[in-house]
Amino acid sequence: MPNEACFFYLVHGNSKLMTPNNTMQINTHEGVVLQCGNYLADMVKGSGSEYCEAVAVHLYPDVLKMIYDKDFPNFLLDLDKVSQAPIEKYEASELLGNYIESLQFYFKNPALVSEELMRLKLKELMLLLARSNNAEVLKQLISRLFSTIEFDFKSVIETNIFNNLNIDELAKLTSLSVSSFKREFAKHYKDSPAKYIRKQKLNKASKLLKGTDLRISDIAYDCGFLDLSSFSKSFVKQFSVSPSVFRMDHKSNSLA
Repeated sequence: MPNEACFFYLVHGNSKLMTPNNTMQINTHEGVVLQCGNYLADMVKGSGSEYCEAVAVHLYPDVLKMIYDKDFPNFLLDLDKVSQAPIEKYEASELLGNYIESLQFYFKNPALVSEELMRLKLKELMLLLARSNNAEVLKQLISRLFSTIEFDFKSVIETNIFNNLNIDELAKLTSLSVSSFKREFAKHYKDSPAKYIRKQKLNKASKLLKGTDLRISDIAYDCGFLDLSSFSKSFVKQFSVSPSVFRMDHKSNSLA
């Protein structure tokens, strides 16, 4: 999702939403309000569902100003104390569920949609968000929707280092080009992104192999590897033994 504010609602399935400083689980019939920033969504089919479906309403400041004209709502303008959270989860009420269903109807019948109707639907969404259970937090968030928050580079890396992200995706979370990201990474870590991240993942895996009875496949996944094969190859390259032998050797040494 690009660097713009939006409302993201999951109709079917589940999603792991990755932000520069947080990872949030979004389930069916839950939504989030996202402040300007770069976000990655990993969509996963839910139990009993054969597909994933989400609705995203992009909130452009110029469009909001146009639809409200001179009657711009106070909660978008006049809050003195502003939340710094770039994301806020919204558990669906019946009203919001009905709103999403109405959007889906118009998606299937685009000939019925007029510019005036689109204005009304966007106003309706803003009112629903402002009347939620955590209304004050959401009002503060909405008032800052169009101001990009800057995150410390290292905090973005440490937050997402064990997520299954490639260099392009990490660069997007830091709002940098890939070449600029690599230069910034080398400045902070004195190593290339690929080598440093792989080393950290394998170090975490070695600790889990020593200190837990988790299955090796689960450890591979928890440490951000795509599959057991790639994990085993990387592990042997760094530790000169397979994960299973590493675990057995450690248990033998502990009993000795």
